[in-house]
Parts: sequence; C-alpha cells; structure tokens
Amino acid sequence: QVQLVESGGGLVQAGDSLRLSCAASGRTFSTYTRTFTMGWFRQAPGKEREFVAAITWSSGGTDYADSVKGRFTISRENAKNTVYLQMNSLKPEDTAVYYCAADRFHWGRQMNGYWGQGTQVTVSS
Repeated sequence: QVQLVESGGGLVQAGDSLRLSCAASGRTFSTYTRTFTMGWFRQAPGKEREFVAAITWSSGGTDYADSVKGRFTISRENAKNTVYLQMNSLKPEDTAVYYCAADRFHWGRQMNGYWGQGTQVTVSS
C-alpha cells in the first residue's frame, strides 16, 4: 500500500509564499518507488478537484496547470521520500484543500491512484 501525509497548509495573505510537503510511505511505494508519479491536486469549495502539478520520481520531469505556471514549483527529495510544492505569489483563487497524489500507471491530470488526506490553504486578499 501507499500512505501519503501532507503538511504545510495554512492561512496567508495574497502575495505570500507557502510550501507544502507530502511524505510517502508503505510497502508498495518502497518496492516500486521509481515507477511512481507524484502530484498535487486541489479542490475549492463548490468546485471539482483540479490538477496542479506532477513530477516523475525517476527522472524528475514536471508538469503544471496553466494557472500556477511560473508561481508554483514541484520537487522531490529522494532520501526522505517527500514531495514538495513551493507556492509563491499566492492569490485568493489559490484557496483550496490541496491533496497529494501518487500513481504508478498514470501521469499528470490522469492520476487517480493513492491520495492523501488533504491540507487547507487559505489566501486572504
């Protein structure tokens, strides 16, 4: 199995920065680490969950939603089995619950494998 634990959410003002972390663990993850894609999705109140960013564990290739390109950066730290989402120049429309995702068979927007419990990010204007 795969366990994903997010942290780092909070309340910030527009223009501020925030870094989310996602620690991955579990037997399946440990066995097949390099085959996983890791990602971040978000869901605002009354809206569907949407893709934010993704990174391949093996090569570090990345993909971003147009709405966050140039502001958000996804990265991974192999030694800690942790994925990060650095969010800069935050806007009120970035307010949402952010979910970490892991998938062995799908990439980017198609990811639908394992999910974390979510962490709230609130950006005030």
